[in-house]
Amino acid sequence: MFTFIRAAAAASLIVTCAPALARDASIGDIEISDPWTRATPPAAKVGGGYLTLTNKGAQPDRLLDGSSEIASRVEVHKMEMTDGIMKMRPVPEGVEVPAGVTVKLAPGGYHLMLLDLKKPISEGETIPVKLRFERAGAVDVEFVAGPFGYTPAGDHGGQDKAGAQSGKDGGGH
Repeated sequence: MFTFIRAAAAASLIVTCAPALARDASIGDIEISDPWTRATPPAAKVGGGYLTLTNKGAQPDRLLDGSSEIASRVEVHKMEMTDGIMKMRPVPEGVEVPAGVTVKLAPGGYHLMLLDLKKPISEGETIPVKLRFERAGAVDVEFVAGPFGYTPAGDHGGQDKAGAQSGKDGGGH
């Protein structure tokens, strides 16, 4: 019994601390923080990407999409509850980052989809992604992979665009 409890406690620490090495970046007025992804099963063809965007400028900007050497395409997607069913769809227009606002891309809301993975994502791996913004241009960001099923403390999903954007920290949960 104690072995099980210790193993569960150790797994909990790993799940909550794994992508602590995420590297922040910026371009123009956009600050990018806490980029992370999850390890994928060996046959998976898709992965997710999550991060926080802060627009410190006076003009809105928009995250349009991205590219990565490990995926054929990187798109902005949104998950939302419709008629009691969780649905995910691409958002070709991207996600707006209003002036002075922080937008969080997190599980259960807006996120990046890495499509047609060329190889599985391994825990601890750093995934290079070039993000493309409407105004600020393109910037290279490194997403650190947490374990399969990882979700940081406080990211419980289910956020909507209004909830994801605020003048404070965009928690939206």
